[in-house]
Amino acid sequence: MKKEIPNILTLLNLFSGCIAITMAFRGDFTAVVIWVAVAALFDFFDGLAARSLGVASKMGVELDSLADLVSFGLAPATAVFKLLQDHTLLPDLLSRFEPVIPYLAFLIPLFSAYRLAKFNIDDRQTTSFLGLPTPANGLFWVSYVCGTCLAAGTNGFYLYLTAGLILVLSLLMISEIPMFSLKIKSMKIKGNERQLLLIVIMTGCVVFWGIKGVAWGILAYIVISLFSMRKGENLYK
Repeated sequence: MKKEIPNILTLLNLFSGCIAITMAFRGDFTAVVIWVAVAALFDFFDGLAARSLGVASKMGVELDSLADLVSFGLAPATAVFKLLQDHTLLPDLLSRFEPVIPYLAFLIPLFSAYRLAKFNIDDRQTTSFLGLPTPANGLFWVSYVCGTCLAAGTNGFYLYLTAGLILVLSLLMISEIPMFSLKIKSMKIKGNERQLLLIVIMTGCVVFWGIKGVAWGILAYIVISLFSMRKGENLYK
């Protein structure tokens, strides 16, 4: 039974993602954020449980990727689809493409699937990441949709912004750009500077902007990682 605990947590991640999808179809974007955040918690604790109990397995790795594809790929994409379909003002010049534009959202799960498969066979990503992690991308999108759904209906600029971000973040997921792990390795500040800085920034963003502050926090994560890479810091230590 002990060896199934991490798998049960992973399935709860998947279950949360399924609920997030139903909330997206209802247009309840706040609930989407909540359920994707719950999925992220289960995603964190399934790996922690596997390591703590000494029951990590190949099946657990594959199951985790399948759950992540739904919770952080398909669920956010469904929310973005609804944003583009029902809550986004289209510029006149693109009005003829109105039926197909929402399907841009499904680039998110396509690139997420590629990212997850790549991660599973890449032994360089044991302590850190190459490319934007799928959960971080998913959290960005549900926060973005929740924060922009009202403004997107009054300003055609948001269509271009959303399409551009879909492309940039999707490519970032499968890139070779180093991204630091969010895991805090010890109780000391030294060695955890980036993680602690991100916690402070994320907390401040959420306090100041509410749910949409999560998206700003994810962007801060990307910027800190890029800055660390430019300084030549070793993100894999």
